[in-house]
Amino acid sequence: MMSADLTALLGRIALKDRDAFSGLYRETGPKLFAVCILMLRDRAEAEDALQEVFVRIWQRADTFAGTGASPMAWLYSIARHYCIDRLRVVRRPASTIEEAADLVDPGHNPETVAVISSEGKRIDRCMEQLESERAQAVRYAYVEGLSYQELADRFNVPLNTMRTWLRRSLLKLRECLET
Repeated sequence: MMSADLTALLGRIALKDRDAFSGLYRETGPKLFAVCILMLRDRAEAEDALQEVFVRIWQRADTFAGTGASPMAWLYSIARHYCIDRLRVVRRPASTIEEAADLVDPGHNPETVAVISSEGKRIDRCMEQLESERAQAVRYAYVEGLSYQELADRFNVPLNTMRTWLRRSLLKLRECLET
């Protein structure tokens, strides 16, 4: 589905259009479920998390227009932040993207599963281009949900150094993924 279509759906959801909400769920549910399962490593928890993510989308759709983000980036952000909050309570280690893709509901069509797996491999290839410590810091921050301070303590570097590591690493990842 095109970005403009998702934006239109979110606009209708902001007006509490249930049909638009169902359409958004059909189109984005498998991708958001993959994010949840990747981060939480438990299918039942990921299913619960996905339900909560969509509740938040329903409640916050009216705030989307002011973010300036692409619709999928906004949706991924909601899913990621919810999972991070949940991980802070449970603190489970994350898996690789390939393992998460293997756990995706077999009821989803093979094309969707292939796209998710392919994206995971692209991300893994780009992560391999980062220095080992920086790649670990990115995983701890964005998969396990560690704070900047927790990362700085773990890697024994100043807080601002950790922020710089993460910012530069994300820029390198974005550059790699755009090529």
